[in-house]
Amino acid sequence: MILVNEAQKIILEKLLPLEPEKIPLLNAVGAVLHEDIYAQRDNPPADNSAMDGYALRFEDVSSADQDNPPSLKVIEDIPAGQKPSKSIHPGEASRIMTGALIPDGADTVVMVEDTEWQDHNQMGYRPDTQQKLCQKSKVSQVSNIEKKNGSVLILKPQKKGSHIRKQGEDFKKGDLLLSKGNPVTSSNIGIIATAGYAKLSVYRRPVVAILSTGDELVDVDAKPEDYQIINSNTYLLASQVLESGAKPVLLGIVRDRKDDIKEKLKSADKADIIITSGGVSVGDYDFVKDAIQDLGSEIVFWKIAMKPGKPLTFSMLGKRPLFGLPGNPVSSFVSFEQFVRPAILKMSGHADLFRKTIRAILTEDIKKKNNGRRHFLRSTLTYKKGSYFVSVLSGQGSSMLASLASANSLLIIPESETKLKSGQQVEVQVLKSF
Repeated sequence: MILVNEAQKIILEKLLPLEPEKIPLLNAVGAVLHEDIYAQRDNPPADNSAMDGYALRFEDVSSADQDNPPSLKVIEDIPAGQKPSKSIHPGEASRIMTGALIPDGADTVVMVEDTEWQDHNQMGYRPDTQQKLCQKSKVSQVSNIEKKNGSVLILKPQKKGSHIRKQGEDFKKGDLLLSKGNPVTSSNIGIIATAGYAKLSVYRRPVVAILSTGDELVDVDAKPEDYQIINSNTYLLASQVLESGAKPVLLGIVRDRKDDIKEKLKSADKADIIITSGGVSVGDYDFVKDAIQDLGSEIVFWKIAMKPGKPLTFSMLGKRPLFGLPGNPVSSFVSFEQFVRPAILKMSGHADLFRKTIRAILTEDIKKKNNGRRHFLRSTLTYKKGSYFVSVLSGQGSSMLASLASANSLLIIPESETKLKSGQQVEVQVLKSF
């Protein structure tokens, strides 16, 4: 048997990232950049307003307060997406919307909540609005449709330069925004779009062919007899492939006949990775290894010192990695997480290949046989009062899916360990958020 770490090293040393492709921006989400992303212009491209309010000269309002509010003539409305047509001179202001360009002469924006309209009865308001205004001593907001022309009072002291987004304050033209090797994610796609990249050069994501073997298998839409098993592995593995950012291709079910297995493997000639489940143990009907060898592929290793997942075959079919995973669904799942997922990520151009592991406090005593195998136990990880805690789920059999559905982590017991004590720190592989 080969150790888990050794098997991972052998696999990853044989693989390289796939060739790049240029694809539309949204199609690139989840892929890895094959190019550096540079800013094509400043962001913001010009000074603009961070608020709805009034653009003006600070020196006109530097001493503003509610008892002595300066009055400024409003000379223009400036909506977002329209250039100002007038410059600001002493005693003037322009009504400005969020995102609109700052007019020449202005150096400050006062938000509308800090203002009041002057001479309401001369402003051309609708009668219903005028009636409401007569009932108030101050008006904080009136719609642009209702405002025609007039003056605005500045009621509160202001800071010079307030509420202005300065040109280039986010980034400057020519700045390196993202480096080659970064994944394209929802958190960084906005900056890529702002930089003006409609298409991206990314590493091509692998196409992964999935084949389930076994005379006992039927598909999910069949009505199984009591001696038959619904083929869950195809869908389990396909979902893991999708979550790894690759593209699954389902080859379906093949019976336990070597020639049939060979033909199915041949049909996966367009795939970058091939996964089989079942047929890799030592039974009379386990023909996957024989089929692989008949196709001219050398078995790199078979059997890994782990539980679940001991009977795992790895070979290279030409330049394509072929993983023969165990037939039991939990064994197949755990094996995928330790070996196939890192392979997919490396071929996709990722640098971070493995699931995150953390140290957590064990909530119970655990014993295992000293069989030299690393154990992966389905577990639940929680966070309480500044510490992580991990509890092992019941139902650890390699065919028991209920505990897998409940697990958010895998408790790792090293090869040499036989006893773990409640309260000790242990290593836990995180599968999903908790």
